[in-house]
Amino acid sequence: MVTNLLASTNWGTWIMMIALVAIIVVFMIYNRRVQAKRQQETKDMLDAIKPGNKVKTIGGICGVVVEVCPEDNTFVLETGTEASGKSYIKFDKQAVYQTDAVAQKAPVEEPKTEEAAPVEEAAPVEETAPVEEKKEENE
Repeated sequence: MVTNLLASTNWGTWIMMIALVAIIVVFMIYNRRVQAKRQQETKDMLDAIKPGNKVKTIGGICGVVVEVCPEDNTFVLETGTEASGKSYIKFDKQAVYQTDAVAQKAPVEEPKTEEAAPVEEAAPVEETAPVEEKKEENE
């Protein structure tokens, strides 16, 4: 009877469709969060580039950062050696493929809790047995 009811109204098909849509929505939300986190890490890494950092560009050019211009979002890269001659090339920060720059993570502040005053330990109290009154038997 129940099988006939489900077959006649196609509830099974609707449940499967809703489950499939729910799985796709959850996957999209998770994927967006992971992508946003990755973009933030990349942005932090690019912002951490300072003069003196070694950099490899997406074109394969390796060198040392000489100057950083945050207004233009660019940096000047020094390549070559003293013997072969040094050259300076200006790149957009987005051209960085690898760098030894380390992004400084903001210190995580722990929530402040009300701290109770330090409890001093009391000296141990010696337990004594109750004094029994002795009845004198005067007979």
